[in-house]
Amino acid sequence: MTLRPQPSLALLGALLASLVVVFVVVLAAGAQAQTYPNRPITFVVPFAPGGLSDVPGRVLAAEMQERIGAPIVVENKSGASGVAGATAVWRAEPDGYTLLVNALADVQNLHYIPVPYNAVTDFALIGMVTDGPPLVLIVNAALPYTSVAELIADAKANPSKLSFGTSGPATSPVIAVTQLNALAGTRIVDVPYRGSGQAAVAVVTGEVQGAFVFYSNAKPLSDDGKVRALAVASPQRLASWPEIPTMAELGFPGFDHRGFVGLAAPGKTPASIVAFLNKHLNDAINSASFRRRIEPLGMTIPTDNTPERFAEFMRQETLRQAELAKLSGYSPLK
Repeated sequence: MTLRPQPSLALLGALLASLVVVFVVVLAAGAQAQTYPNRPITFVVPFAPGGLSDVPGRVLAAEMQERIGAPIVVENKSGASGVAGATAVWRAEPDGYTLLVNALADVQNLHYIPVPYNAVTDFALIGMVTDGPPLVLIVNAALPYTSVAELIADAKANPSKLSFGTSGPATSPVIAVTQLNALAGTRIVDVPYRGSGQAAVAVVTGEVQGAFVFYSNAKPLSDDGKVRALAVASPQRLASWPEIPTMAELGFPGFDHRGFVGLAAPGKTPASIVAFLNKHLNDAINSASFRRRIEPLGMTIPTDNTPERFAEFMRQETLRQAELAKLSGYSPLK
């Protein structure tokens, strides 16, 4: 009878040690999932305080920290059109404690300036926070234009006469001017300002004839009679402003310029943490208190808000922004 060789004590010791290591790793992973979060979470907003992503980000932080039982700190890390803050989150530990309040600029930047990351594939996308606000085409109230057709007719008859305030290169307002010029055959000149709010003020003072500005800037000025709103750049009319037509129904299909706010984590963040954050994000944004704060800004609440759906939205928006970039003479960056 042939006896099988018996394993040596050294081999048995090595196997036992390997099993212990595996057991400890599993226990550690399980403990992390069970105890998260056990210290403050940081929301990095890659723009200055008071902006279109900062306000929803702060409201979300307040709502979520009540639900998860841990403090959420909002840190504004502006610079390079949002790239500085996003880069900081991209490089952070994927442990769920450093999150990015992302926005439309993340996908627009990919086509205009070099960035060290991919806004879709290099982050663990948690969910959308708000959809909108849309851009609104406004003109100085003292001007005779009562419709987009009248504005375009004058722009065609007097090339380069009209100027629109914008918020600088690679931003939604200037992209909208570029798209309008391409579709209408006009040569409206864009004049850059430091933000949509300053561009709106320039329309009021008469420095420029018009602008595409965000709803939150346009609506109060229109209500006060300081500007005249001619159209909104959204697929449907706004429930809060139903008398203002969309650019699409005025003969400009695909003229859709809306912002969004989302929440993302560094890539390789555990799926259990992403699911945890998505659940509490959805609970927060569907609360009455959250809606009261953001709906006056022209923002709406997303539906069917899963990480997968948000990732698909980001992919499609990246492709759409690439086509808009080509109108401005930019080749999409690789």
